[in-house]
Amino acid sequence: MSLSLSLSQSLFLITAFLMSIMIAALAGRLILGPTTADRLAALNVINTLTPGIMLLLAAVYDSFAMIGAAIVYMALSFVGILYFARYMEGGM
Repeated sequence: MSLSLSLSQSLFLITAFLMSIMIAALAGRLILGPTTADRLAALNVINTLTPGIMLLLAAVYDSFAMIGAAIVYMALSFVGILYFARYMEGGM
């Protein structure tokens, strides 16, 4: 089985790989962040990059299921960030 990718598919995979490296760097900020706000910001950026990677991979592999999963992930991460922000304000 030969794997031949078009130029756009190759660029999408390279971009997904670079975004994965960004997530790995942000994981350090998530763990070592000096304040809770830094940790929350890192979590928010990770939750933004993850569906982006999912959408890039869906474009490369022609997967409509992954698009739906990315949409659900975005909705759930939005609700989760709202919950944590409310918690930080002391409202919970």
